[in-house]
Amino acid sequence: MPDARYLVHGVFWEGQASVPVLRLQDSDGVFTDLTLDAGTRLGFRIAAEGKSCLGRHVVHGPAARDHVLCPEQAPAVKSSQCERCFVLDDSRLIHDFHRGGRVPPGLRAYLMQPHWLYVATFAGGASKVGTASHLRKWNRLAEQGAVVARYVARADDGRLVRILEDMITRDAGLPQQVRSAAKAAALVSPAAAVELDALNGRLAGEARTLLSRVPAGGFGIVDEPWQRPGLSERACLLDGVRGRAARHPYPHGFDSGDHGFEIASLSGSIAVAALDSSELEFVVNLGQLKARVIELGNHSSDVPAVQEAFF
Repeated sequence: MPDARYLVHGVFWEGQASVPVLRLQDSDGVFTDLTLDAGTRLGFRIAAEGKSCLGRHVVHGPAARDHVLCPEQAPAVKSSQCERCFVLDDSRLIHDFHRGGRVPPGLRAYLMQPHWLYVATFAGGASKVGTASHLRKWNRLAEQGAVVARYVARADDGRLVRILEDMITRDAGLPQQVRSAAKAAALVSPAAAVELDALNGRLAGEARTLLSRVPAGGFGIVDEPWQRPGLSERACLLDGVRGRAARHPYPHGFDSGDHGFEIASLSGSIAVAALDSSELEFVVNLGQLKARVIELGNHSSDVPAVQEAFF
């Protein structure tokens, strides 16, 4: 890599047969994808205070969009964007489209492709209803870090699928978001796989029952399981031959300091990793690196004084 200093755009899963990557932008605006496979060692230091704007997206259609760099390289004030880039970002208009909001032609073309409605369950049992475009049907759930999920409907377009999503939230009480911090905390001690699958199956069944009462056309009810990536198996499942080995939350924040660890497994943007000179497993939320500037190198995390649990 020509430059060791990068702005982090996040963790991306590009396809069911691919390995996830940490997407990095150098000072010239060039992107580099750093593979996050089992055995990958990730070493870096936080090279700047606060978060920086990641720019914005212009959507041209179902599979075409441009990423526009922030012209001011401004600090991020809204999650990972400055005020200007947030206002100009096509993606923010998606959430009001089904309520009559106006969108540019390219985004309309994206939204009018087929979409899927799913019910996802995470490591601690927290569950949600969500949507995915047809082209990102699998990737969407991989990037969210679902442990188990089922598709419950296929809609003709993104407007209708979001109307159905709102109905499931209203009538079944399923939220549309599970916080990243809650996902990471649950991976410290995941619930048993059989319990999570049963819970997800029940919630998906309830969603299908509600959908069967909708008189409108434009969608079909489905019963299709999502296939979790193999790299996520160790992160999501603690039961089985490994027993219930103790894990620990990563003890350092990503607002400063040196960090280094070897990735064993990855669920969404959350890694199960080993620190140097330690046999303990730690749950590291790499999503917290988004919009931060890092400098790659042979850096290491301080190993905390923790005591293994005895049973």
